Amino acid sequence: MERMRLFLFLHVCLSLLTVLCWGQRLDADVQVPAAPDQPKLFRLTNDDLAEVLQGFLDEAEGGGAGLSREKKASFFPRCDVGERCAMKHGPRIGRLCDCLRGTACNTFFLRCY
Repeated sequence: MERMRLFLFLHVCLSLLTVLCWGQRLDADVQVPAAPDQPKLFRLTNDDLAEVLQGFLDEAEGGGAGLSREKKASFFPRCDVGERCAMKHGPRIGRLCDCLRGTACNTFFLRCY
């Protein structure tokens, strides 16, 4: 099943690449003018495509798309002995931070001891 998905994905990608590059020659010296009835996408050169791709990557990298370490679900900040480490929500207890090594969060006082 996984091989079939990979084959289909590669087939679609190669087909799309073939359609996008159709009409362009491999020789960089020979420039073939695009027909006026072709859409703008087919008239882009390699430099234009590289510039657009670089802009897209810069926007995705700087746009805060990645999660910072504090926002990841598996990371909790450290708290010192005696600090509040949990909060009670009805019958549930939510963790606020991880206690230092050698201490534990007391579920009655909700503090590191």
